[in-house]
Amino acid sequence: MGWVDELPHVLWAFRTQKKTSNLETPFSLMYGIEAMIPAEIGVPFARTLSVIENEEELRLNLNLLEERRELALFREHNYKRQLKKYYDSRVQVCKLYAGDFVFRNNEASGQEPSGKLAPTWEVPYRVKEVLSKGAYKLEKLDGIEVPRT
Repeated sequence: MGWVDELPHVLWAFRTQKKTSNLETPFSLMYGIEAMIPAEIGVPFARTLSVIENEEELRLNLNLLEERRELALFREHNYKRQLKKYYDSRVQVCKLYAGDFVFRNNEASGQEPSGKLAPTWEVPYRVKEVLSKGAYKLEKLDGIEVPRT
């Protein structure tokens, strides 16, 4: 059995953990309240008693669920915008021009057999033409254009 037995526990942990991006749990966004573990239901905690006894509060939470989801969506967009800003501030753009020498990744072209001891890069190529948005036409050093670049 192994990992199959652990799957419900992993799913429970994922669904009840607050996400960094929106500060909400998937469970609470689905059902409108925070999940309770079975041990909480059996023991009379203040939170357990208030949720179980107060039907009106549960209905109100369901009515406000759409607003809560929209707020979580807003937070998630804001979080992603901050991540993009952080990434963009640290990325270094490398511009190539016609005539520059480059290496091509062997995995992308599949020219050489791949494996643990296979070469990572192919022989140097020359940039023949700069197309757009990081696309280039390459040629071998003897002037023969390389297909599919």
